Amino acid sequence: MGIIFNEDRKLMADKKNLNILRNRFQGYYPVVIDVETSGFDAQTNALLEIAAITLRMNEAGWLTCNEAQHFHVQPFEGAILEENALIFNGIKPKDPLRGAISEYEALDAIFKKIRAELKSEGCRRAVIVAHNARFDHGFVMAAAERSALEQNPFHPFVTFDTAALSGLVLGQTVLAKACVAAEIGFDSKQAHSALYDTQQTATLFCELVNRWKRFGGWPPSRPG
Repeated sequence: MGIIFNEDRKLMADKKNLNILRNRFQGYYPVVIDVETSGFDAQTNALLEIAAITLRMNEAGWLTCNEAQHFHVQPFEGAILEENALIFNGIKPKDPLRGAISEYEALDAIFKKIRAELKSEGCRRAVIVAHNARFDHGFVMAAAERSALEQNPFHPFVTFDTAALSGLVLGQTVLAKACVAAEIGFDSKQAHSALYDTQQTATLFCELVNRWKRFGGWPPSRPG
């Protein structure tokens, strides 16, 4: 009975500890995502590259980057490849040296990792963190549907948008300018690589969350 009692006390303490990741975001587990695509339409344009970074929160409540995954992706059959988009991101979809894999393989690997993190952290659902998150969320969801992947860990519509958060906190909405304003290095030559943009977005998101804590905004204080 003593062991059960101690475990119950621990669970009660965890529920009150707002510096635990699952309590910080109300049971959501944030995963930073960036995609490179062959256009703006998630239904008709191809997902060509995707990176995902999981996050951790230490005992003091500071958010940090954890593990990264990065995949080059083959265009799905019938996908429209917009020339302007390919010039912009520099991707050559038919280049065999890309080592591209199918949408199913890429998302299956990412989803398995996230489901393991959800279990480890005691969170109920993952949520996409991205810069202009609606875009990345749309492509991930469309690719998951095409691949008929079950147990998609991501919330169907909730996102954390670092463009909006940066506009509020830093007065900047462009990723490069927001990073500079937050004193995070940004190499424009590496921009529009899914892995690099995800790394910078993850660092920016952690800084925004941690800055709010440093300024006394978290845990929230009660008025009066």
